Amino acid sequence: MRLGKGYKAVNRRFQVEWVTAGFGIIGSFSVAKVFHMITLYDCATAPNPRRARILLAEKGIAHDTVQVDLRSGEQLGEAYRRINPQCTVPALRTHEGLLLTDNAAITAYVEARYPHPPLLGETPGEKAEIASWNWRVEFEGLLAVAEALRNSAPAMANRALPGAVNYAQIPALAERGLARVAQFFTMLNERLAGRDFIACDRFSVADITAVVAVDFARVVRQKPGEQHPHLLRWRSAMAGRPSMSL
Repeated sequence: MRLGKGYKAVNRRFQVEWVTAGFGIIGSFSVAKVFHMITLYDCATAPNPRRARILLAEKGIAHDTVQVDLRSGEQLGEAYRRINPQCTVPALRTHEGLLLTDNAAITAYVEARYPHPPLLGETPGEKAEIASWNWRVEFEGLLAVAEALRNSAPAMANRALPGAVNYAQIPALAERGLARVAQFFTMLNERLAGRDFIACDRFSVADITAVVAVDFARVVRQKPGEQHPHLLRWRSAMAGRPSMSL
């Protein structure tokens, strides 16, 4: 699908009540509302859009997909800048036409609009625990891999950070990123001892983020080993979910 906006016109009838000259009269009329088809701006090879794909699949949400070719720099072109001036993916165009440009906003919107199955928790305690672990996995895992990759890959010279602004690579940060990834695997392995899920006793967005982080580490030649039995068991179990093949 090409870059662009898709709209779907939906006719809805609303019952209205009004009072004229002291007489109560019940009437109805048709109102045409314009709804966007949910559209995900995606990149099949990037980790953060994968998080959004898995989220939408777990919720069973039908949507359009527009592929944005990061390798060719399509996200920096004028066509995509008009859609998302931040030049990042994923981005999600909602039914109402709102554009969401990060996973935090996408997840919050999707959970609020499609609450079942709940992926952010139901009780205050669950919501807090899942939010905490999701952030920790993102910071200690995903960002560590990105730090190692973006500060070392020749193809990302002057692109050490995503977005519209160019930043030079810092080789020392790549070295630090690899050390952080190793520690991330150790931390997750310890967390998963005797557990089936990252947070609470249910599958959540924290598991989605963790799967993507663990898999993403392969781009810097890091993966869990025999010293991470709990992490390997959990990842094997996650592979049984159809969404994880996306």
